Amino acid sequence: MKTIAIALAAFASLSSTASAKEAVVRIPNANPQAPILSGVLVPAGTGLLFLSGQVPAAADASLPADSIAAYGDTKTQAISVFEKTKALLAAQKLGMGDVIKLSVFLVGDPKLGGKLDFKGFNEAYSLYFGTADQPNKVARSVVQVSALASPGFLLEVEAIAATRP
Repeated sequence: MKTIAIALAAFASLSSTASAKEAVVRIPNANPQAPILSGVLVPAGTGLLFLSGQVPAAADASLPADSIAAYGDTKTQAISVFEKTKALLAAQKLGMGDVIKLSVFLVGDPKLGGKLDFKGFNEAYSLYFGTADQPNKVARSVVQVSALASPGFLLEVEAIAATRP
C-alpha cells in the first residue's frame, strides 16, 4: 500500500506543473537501502530506447568460445554487459542515468551448484547504478533461466532508457 501511495503522490506531482510533466519520475523502493526502484513513471512525449539483450564479450579469447572460463564469472560478465550497454547509450547521447528498467536473465553457475550468482551480479550492478557519480536506480527484474545463446554466457541484460524531448 505504501508503494502505491508513493506512486500516486509522484503521479500527482507529475501532473501539477508544466516542467514536471517532462520529468521521468523514479518511485523509490519502500526500503531505502534497496538497490532498485519500485517503479518509474514515464510521461507522454518521453522518448524510449529499448536495447536488445546484451551478452558479455570474451574476457579471454584464447579459451574455447563456448566455455564459461572464456567470459568469466557472473560479476565479470555483468561488468562486460554494462560496459557494452554504456557504449550503446553513449552512441545515442544517453548515459546509464537514463536507464529506467533492466530485465536480467541469469544462468545458474555450475560452480555454485547450478544456482544463479545474484551476489556477483549485484556487485557489478552497484558499480553503475545508485553510485555517487550516477545516483539513479532502476526498476529491475532478475530471473534464472536454464540457458542462453552460448553455453559460456551466465547472463543477458535488456535495458530501457528514457529520453527527454
